[in-house]
Amino acid sequence: MVDDLLHRRYRIVDKLGHGGYSTIWLAHDEQTTRYVALKVAISGQMLPRREPSILRALSESVPSTQETAQGAFDASTTIPQVLEVFNVRGPNGIHVCYTKTLAQGNLKEASFNRLFPIEVARLLAARLALAVSLIHSQGFVHGDIHLRNVLVKLPSTIDELSIADFRKTFGEPETVPIHRADGEPLPPNAPPQAVVPLYLGRMAEEFTLDDANGLILGDFGEAFAPATEERLGGDCNTPVAMRAPEALFEPDTPVSFSADIWSLGTAIWEILGMNFIFSETETMDEIVAQQIDVLGYHGLPLAWREHWERSNTEELVTETEVEVPRHPTVDRNAWPPLEQAFAEFVQKHRREQEAMGVFGEEETKAILDLMRGMLRFKPEERITIQEVLQSDWMTKWALPRVG
Repeated sequence: MVDDLLHRRYRIVDKLGHGGYSTIWLAHDEQTTRYVALKVAISGQMLPRREPSILRALSESVPSTQETAQGAFDASTTIPQVLEVFNVRGPNGIHVCYTKTLAQGNLKEASFNRLFPIEVARLLAARLALAVSLIHSQGFVHGDIHLRNVLVKLPSTIDELSIADFRKTFGEPETVPIHRADGEPLPPNAPPQAVVPLYLGRMAEEFTLDDANGLILGDFGEAFAPATEERLGGDCNTPVAMRAPEALFEPDTPVSFSADIWSLGTAIWEILGMNFIFSETETMDEIVAQQIDVLGYHGLPLAWREHWERSNTEELVTETEVEVPRHPTVDRNAWPPLEQAFAEFVQKHRREQEAMGVFGEEETKAILDLMRGMLRFKPEERITIQEVLQSDWMTKWALPRVG
């Protein structure tokens, strides 16, 4: 609850967000007098210890600088820094908790129905690609790349605010009461109220280059090292619209680094425009149909295509009873092919908001070439992260903006 003191030092100030396995709180560290993000896992889950262990392994093994064609880059700034890991006992059991550097919010919230200024969009894409390069170079797959997991640092001046001053600036915590649907009293292990997440960040159109240079790729709860751990496609928890197609069509086959490349491609597209390349609110079958609309049948493995085109009356489960996609039988509106999608989902909105900048003809061609390399159906045919960084668009337009 707000105002609780955890681990004898972290005063809960407000709520920042939540997911299926954890809640993230804004806390004030009374020992260091700084604000931190405090992640509290649901009780009984020891898996959350994986994330801080992976982050610490990355921070200990990452070189202080990463070389690109444009010069040296401080790679360590693109991943969260774990400050402390501890357990808390509550009315529902033991919770694994850890603190990390506070961020102002994620890019999904910032960009909802908004555009980033063109220079900022280029820099955000470059920083995100460099973060993935860092992770891959150390033998890890992130496993969950999308804009809700891409954060931006807050300026350190926020630590100068007392809790009272913080609330004068950002407002009091917003809460809503919790009631049982049947009208009975709440059990003692349920909170009497829920806290509405506080958004600390700017809107996309207000982003500066300094904001973009503070990009952090967060949430390593799905990360793994393919050399020592197998992750099957059916175990992937990346949102379906961002999930690599091999994880959908071959749920019993291990995924690897190339799955990150697909998700990174969809994330870069979303940074550049206002609309996602595929719909985020549709079923798995419809998402795959959109992928084929946009990318064409070229490169779709024959076995996938044969399964995709089977009648909807046939059995649709594998031997392990994991559902795989098939052609929708309902009437649907076809998605535009790649070039038209870029014109409608990206350029159209940028022309309508001219101050945000429009991509020129040469740059558009370079972006589409990069997308074709990253969004290939066969994972073995996708370009690697180093090839992403060496692409024309990255080297000519995106990476030169990195500070």
